[in-house]
Amino acid sequence: MVHIVGGSIAALLGILGIIQWWNNFGDVLRGSIPLLLLVGGFVAVSAGLQMKKEAGDSE
Repeated sequence: MVHIVGGSIAALLGILGIIQWWNNFGDVLRGSIPLLLLVGGFVAVSAGLQMKKEAGDSE
């Protein structure tokens, strides 16, 4: 029960914070998209290289 109340309060404060600081929240989102794309690209390349390495080892 404590977790539900605590989670509800945290969600409410999060929603109020996003509404109150919408411009700053938008700046953070716009700034994080290139970083997320970069990290996602590195993860995809790494996974592809790992799959290629595993496929080469089994032959």
